[in-house]
Amino acid sequence: MDTLTHALSGALIARASARRKLDEQALPLGRRIFVGFLAAAAPDLDFVAAYVSPLAYIYYHRGVTHSLILLPLWTVALAWLFSLLWRRDRDWRAYAGVVALGLGVHIAGDWITGFGTMVFAPFSDLRVALGMTFIIDLWFTGIILVALAVSAAWRASRVPALAGLAVLVGYVAFQGMLQSRAVEWGETYADGAGLKGANVTAVPRPVSPYNWMVVVRDAGDYHYSFVNLARREPRRPGPEAGIIARLDAHYLPPDRAQWVRASLFGAAEGESALAREAWQHPKFAFFRWFSGYPVLARVETGNPSTCVWFGDLRFLTPGRARWPFRYGMCREGTGPWERYELAADGARVPLN
Repeated sequence: MDTLTHALSGALIARASARRKLDEQALPLGRRIFVGFLAAAAPDLDFVAAYVSPLAYIYYHRGVTHSLILLPLWTVALAWLFSLLWRRDRDWRAYAGVVALGLGVHIAGDWITGFGTMVFAPFSDLRVALGMTFIIDLWFTGIILVALAVSAAWRASRVPALAGLAVLVGYVAFQGMLQSRAVEWGETYADGAGLKGANVTAVPRPVSPYNWMVVVRDAGDYHYSFVNLARREPRRPGPEAGIIARLDAHYLPPDRAQWVRASLFGAAEGESALAREAWQHPKFAFFRWFSGYPVLARVETGNPSTCVWFGDLRFLTPGRARWPFRYGMCREGTGPWERYELAADGARVPLN
């Protein structure tokens, strides 16, 4: 989830959990909300790994700063920093509760998306993800903003904040129900296509909770489709339509949705051999670990360069100019394979 939404969710849970009657040790309400805002944003400070290298970002984003195991440590550290910031007018323990809530709601907010969060770091690099909410969900953010606005107008009560949290939980549960419907729709397709035993999943997409990418995985082959579960007719935005309308138009009604086939190793014999060689290379282990739906993006054979590029269907969004997180292996002639990132302009960036 985007950092601003994380921070806003921290402010909301800080307001919802505030005591009705404040004692001398309790934080003033405004400060409590601000601390919740900052604490819920703090785990995303791991974005600095991207300035070290793209590989560092892959390995460490949503890692130790998002760990449930390390949450007590981060709680104490941040609470102590906040006590210093306000010149120790209260002990760090006065901040600990709201800091822990802010950190916890951040982890929960990432858990419901599809990127994956290493909640057991540093003891395990397992990424867990429910995959019910798109990483930028305007409806999710809007619910929080409305709840905070009503809370500001009705300062004496925490009811608006509690109601906002309840609506958020209900909204995510609704997304879970829609995800189940999308999977059922994909299973119907798989049965009709004779794909017995195929794994069917649904990935949330932007703009609407009804927009999904349904993926049918049969060994290393994929069938995927972009569907809107509530739509009866396709959307055809005009030339003056905004970005939201253009993104939304790619999701078709279930009875008109189209299926696309993709493969991890491609269809051509020569292409497939190269793809397997590059995919299985020890230096490409990072992408085998990171990717959820790895597919062959393209193979480039030149004189003398050869490159094999892979993408992850989790990050394929129709209407978006760039397909992020594309990596590959390249070699010059018969030389050794080296790993690269495929930039938006088509340039290859070495990964050291």
